[in-house]
Amino acid sequence: MAEISVSDDHLIVAQRVTQNITDNDSLEPMVDQVKQRCRAQPGAALADSGFFSINNLKAMEQRNIDAYLPDSDMARALNLGVQCPTGPRTGRLPMPGVKPSSDRSSKSSNNNAMRQFCTRELDRVGNEFTLATMAFNITRLYGLRTV
Repeated sequence: MAEISVSDDHLIVAQRVTQNITDNDSLEPMVDQVKQRCRAQPGAALADSGFFSINNLKAMEQRNIDAYLPDSDMARALNLGVQCPTGPRTGRLPMPGVKPSSDRSSKSSNNNAMRQFCTRELDRVGNEFTLATMAFNITRLYGLRTV
């Protein structure tokens, strides 16, 4: 599984490739990477429902990070266009104005046409993904410069 963290201006600030089946154990390592690379702790974490767990919500609260992690019920409601509540519910934090994609894979693969890796070993896939994220950032920075 390939994971990225982006800044407010949509630059990739952290990335990693894992063999984890779910994202549940990935939130804290990604936050740690962001903190290390940006030399500052993020003020908020916005992630899709794959990252939702009570443990992740508690961990983000302990770090004083506002976490916006919908559970699968809320994600389904958002994808159907159902209005979100304005306050926290039990074990859930609302994501006002955010409508996540119904297909998690479309977020990264459709945007930059990276649908699969050319290599197979985890280290090599990690190197390939690093190169792809660097290329994305260069393209993004060039686009920001010409605007």
